[in-house]
Amino acid sequence: MLESEVFDFLNQKAEEYNHPDFILLDPISIPHQFSLKQDIEISAFFASTIAWGNRKSIVSSAEKIIKFMGNSPFDFVLNAQEKDLEKIVSKAVHRTFSGEDFKQFIFNLQRVYQNQQSMEDLFLLNKGEENFYHAIERFRSSFLGEMTHRCHKHVSSTYKNSASKRLMMFLRWMVRKDKKGVDFGIWQKLPPQYLSIPLDVHTANISRKLGILQRKQNDWKAVEELDAVIRKYNAKDPAIYDYALFGLGVSKEF
Repeated sequence: MLESEVFDFLNQKAEEYNHPDFILLDPISIPHQFSLKQDIEISAFFASTIAWGNRKSIVSSAEKIIKFMGNSPFDFVLNAQEKDLEKIVSKAVHRTFSGEDFKQFIFNLQRVYQNQQSMEDLFLLNKGEENFYHAIERFRSSFLGEMTHRCHKHVSSTYKNSASKRLMMFLRWMVRKDKKGVDFGIWQKLPPQYLSIPLDVHTANISRKLGILQRKQNDWKAVEELDAVIRKYNAKDPAIYDYALFGLGVSKEF
């Protein structure tokens, strides 16, 4: 199959999977419960942070997080105190993401919102940057702060060659916007043309089967290799192909 034919196929599948029906069973259903910008980004950040493993389990764990925050994530973050987090510290929130990790995330977010109105400001691109390689690392440094904590392992580092799948997914949710209404597009300071595919086992394996990714490791170098191909076919909205690649992988259609 010629590369152009591959992308004709992917365009068709992106149109099929980028649909409101996609929301219900996906972690993106969590932020879709809210209308306030900060509620959306906080709930989306937690949902994407724990997005590994079974999707049903991810959604269930994220629902518990939202419930613990009284279904008001922004208000909870702004006003949380040590005593408010005592009940969760000793619990496992989702797999290796512990109550202690959750507690530290809350206080890190509290610090963020004391200085910024939105998490978007921590991901801004500098002049000349054409992907989020450096921006993700700047976010990581700002969000985690100087204190070493076990929660650091839940925020991946592009500088360590991570594909940063969960952060790229979070960015797609916040930055992409179209008439389908799946992604939110509430971060308008960030250009969607510089988004990348949230590379995981599904999207990477399908990309290799289609011949648009050669690298065997699922790392940042693979992200950039895939970027170079997908941006040829949709320079303004390359992350649209995440729907096609992920959908094909999950559905086992291809």
